[in-house]
Amino acid sequence: MMLIVVLSLQLTISHASSLSQDRKSQTKEISKSNVLILMFDDMRFDTFSYRGGPVHTPNIDSLASQGVRFDNAMTTTGLCSPSRAAMFTGRWGHKTGMDDNVGLYHSKVDELDLSEGGLIKRASDKGYLVGYIGKWHLGPQGTALRGAELTWGKPEHIGKRHQRQWTPYEKVGKINSYKQGKRDNLGEKHEYYETLAGTYDDTHTAHTVEEGKKMLRRAATDKRSFFGVISFEQPHPPYRVPEPYASMFDPQKVKLPNNHVIKRVNKPMSQDTAWWPWHDVSHMTEDDWRKSRTYYYGAIAMIDHAVGEILQTAKKVGLYDNLSIILVGDQGSMLGEHNLYDKGPYAYDELMRMPLIIRHPNITPKVIKRQVSMLDIAPTIAQWMALPADGDIDGHSLVPLMKRGDSAEQGKPDTAMYAYEWYNGSWFGIRAIRTPEMKFVWNPGDSRDELYDLQKDPYEIDNVINNEKYQNRRHQMIELLRQELARVADPSLEKFEHHAKLYKN
Repeated sequence: MMLIVVLSLQLTISHASSLSQDRKSQTKEISKSNVLILMFDDMRFDTFSYRGGPVHTPNIDSLASQGVRFDNAMTTTGLCSPSRAAMFTGRWGHKTGMDDNVGLYHSKVDELDLSEGGLIKRASDKGYLVGYIGKWHLGPQGTALRGAELTWGKPEHIGKRHQRQWTPYEKVGKINSYKQGKRDNLGEKHEYYETLAGTYDDTHTAHTVEEGKKMLRRAATDKRSFFGVISFEQPHPPYRVPEPYASMFDPQKVKLPNNHVIKRVNKPMSQDTAWWPWHDVSHMTEDDWRKSRTYYYGAIAMIDHAVGEILQTAKKVGLYDNLSIILVGDQGSMLGEHNLYDKGPYAYDELMRMPLIIRHPNITPKVIKRQVSMLDIAPTIAQWMALPADGDIDGHSLVPLMKRGDSAEQGKPDTAMYAYEWYNGSWFGIRAIRTPEMKFVWNPGDSRDELYDLQKDPYEIDNVINNEKYQNRRHQMIELLRQELARVADPSLEKFEHHAKLYKN
């Protein structure tokens, strides 16, 4: 549900003229940083024009051209709270206790334990000016309790802790009305797509931008180093945007992927369950799906505008020239692929992959093909900000890859692990391991696992788990997952090893 941009202002002892030499040599380490994170919610990896996507995104493209592109970045969990906790702490949910959404229907926890201070607490303890604007989704008051001085947002900042869960009673009736042929204003389905009244300036996105600008202006005048977050709720479904974004793309001309509304065959039963009322898409027509997709594209265009405003302000207040910028999404979202909408307990690339760009003024732009993880962001930022350790870290710093390219990890396995432990109080225990060629998904709550040949079947349509031609590849992927579970001390390792034995018989 998020896109993150981290803007880092380098404070070095050397004269400004030496910065030019640093850009060329790339040998000097960062001594201290001012950092701003821009987050966007449920941002797919494949929509931007710099990736050949359908949406013209000049501001995000500009960052891509100036920075290091990680074109195979993976989230930890296709779910807001767990992915955010992993990003801020660098640890898996079995260590932080955050492996489900908080504050929602059937959530088993309602906040990230305060013992998990993460980057916010570490920066505050280090003496940074810390600010957090917008969506947090890890428990009310969680940012202020970790030391954020500048906060703004919905009740998750100012609301009471340990409140009752939100339950979507009203959504049930709305979906039932769609199944009866009814529609909302303008013939739309507002649980999927909606044309908002007013203009961009009336949106919550614009209000978040304005509060973010205030924080940047404050950071530019404060003598302390700065760590801040501006967290947007877009483009999380339903896709709701004002004009001109609502009609920016023609639904009849939009290109649909090969796995669009395809019938699921040989897949886990959990994919057939509507975990939220709006997951029942039996009423969706082809036109509805096309409009949902184009409204999502409109939301991306609006987000690009917001990024431009923030970066322009950073330039205006004198922060931009020496900024390091990390742009990342917390996870993707389903737009009808496999006949799925929003997100759920599965590991498809549309949900698992995320955009990631890091622009650093002293590092030459390049494209990294190796897979990297959401877990790698915290150790990267901590290195820049010289933050003290706060426990074991499952990720690793991306600075070597940024400096030397893919060769920095030559000889190491090119893998990324993904998990879906809980979803709205229901247990799944899913673990997936991905290489550039294959993906193996262990579904311990089901009798059916998944194996995909990503080179022959990039849309993950054909589950070849029982195909004897893939026996050796299956064993290889199982071993890679076992090694990663062991490395991060995943408590599911023992159960996995027992299940894996079944494939040897």
